[in-house]
Amino acid sequence: MNRTGAKHQTMGATMSAIETGTDHLLGRIEGHVAVLSFNRPEARNALSDEIYDGFAKALPAIAADSNIRVLMLTGENDAFCAGGDVKGMHARNSGKSSGRGSVEDAIARLRHIQNLVSGSMRRLPQPVIAAIPGAAAGAGLSIALSADLRIASEKALLVTAFANVGASGDFGMSWFLPRIVGEARAKELMFTSPRLSAAEALDLGMVNKVFPQEKFAEHAMNYCQEMAERAPIALRYIKENINRSLSVTLEVALDAEGVAMPRTMSTADHREAAAAFVEKRQPKFIGQ
Repeated sequence: MNRTGAKHQTMGATMSAIETGTDHLLGRIEGHVAVLSFNRPEARNALSDEIYDGFAKALPAIAADSNIRVLMLTGENDAFCAGGDVKGMHARNSGKSSGRGSVEDAIARLRHIQNLVSGSMRRLPQPVIAAIPGAAAGAGLSIALSADLRIASEKALLVTAFANVGASGDFGMSWFLPRIVGEARAKELMFTSPRLSAAEALDLGMVNKVFPQEKFAEHAMNYCQEMAERAPIALRYIKENINRSLSVTLEVALDAEGVAMPRTMSTADHREAAAAFVEKRQPKFIGQ
């Protein structure tokens, strides 16, 4: 993997940068955890072309790096991502800025960037954890839902938001949300766009854990580091099996498990886990 920037020690762990090509999406590696962070504080971390390009650069490199066991996606300045830049939309609609092409051009572009971000996150072999420190709205919420797990600060705010601006939704909202909360509740959330607190989102299953606002970044990193200490090969097969199971028959799922289980049980990590169980100690996984 191409890492840039000088390595330095922080709290005993080596950190290095992930090249994203933009300040709108910051990237770093701490131990076995890669971190990508939305960084447009002037726009509550709203999406931009630079962010899309950053994902295009960073995600394939993360996927190919066997040292990275978990990806944490988060946002700077106590916000996750506000989704589309509504002020920018208004400027284009009113002719105050360039960039408004044909509907056909917009369709082709959106299909491409959705697959680039939400599609790539879904296909990433490592577990993806969205750490939501504040507002996650519209496409920002869609991207959070594309992660495997979501954790939130107690001050986080989740809102589908699309209907509020006369839009239908993108970045996978209509696919991810009903699989998490059910069809009827997903329609209600998208029709009415309620502002959900972290506690409400937890009750709905939209987030997995809620942490105190104070030191949320530290709580989130600890959660991801603990996940990264688990057997990485097993986690990758588990993610692959569950993702596949949503669109295949039981027979196909059983066949896939029949392949994955012997493969994971032939690893050094499995042998270490079995030995640790017998010896009553914590296993140390090496990803082999």
